Amino acid sequence: LDSTAIKLHRHGAGGQKKGKQSIGKSKGGWTTKFHLAISESGIESLCLSPGNHADSTYFKYLHDNIKNKNIRYIIADKGYDSDAIRSCIEDFGQESVIPYRKNRKNKKVINGLRYQTRNIIERIFGRIKEFRRVATRYDKLDSTFLSFIACAFIQQLLC
Repeated sequence: LDSTAIKLHRHGAGGQKKGKQSIGKSKGGWTTKFHLAISESGIESLCLSPGNHADSTYFKYLHDNIKNKNIRYIIADKGYDSDAIRSCIEDFGQESVIPYRKNRKNKKVINGLRYQTRNIIERIFGRIKEFRRVATRYDKLDSTFLSFIACAFIQQLLC
């Protein structure tokens, strides 16, 4: 599980259109976060959120929409570090490989070799953000933006 921030183009925030818009103001300006859960089988779950929302609030949605229920390890970045998320993972009989934030009092050792596999999702984000239309969100509506993200994934599969 991971997320990446995507800058919003100035034309993407204008006008009133009907539909869901995951656009939020953060330090870097107007942004959208793209959350992604992948497994060996491929993309399991994805969603968009405003840039000013915490990653951890979207964990439940990503985890509930995972199709492959035989996943043993949930690997995520520090944005998903919370007791509620760790207990949710344990309730499903899975093991969390999530590094602790530095302000945590009780830290346990995580498996560093397993955590290194998270670079796969970082590389996927890097390849998808090579598409200018995705890296700078030109679209106001989530449905249109997700369509172009799907096109970027298809292009990556064909190359």
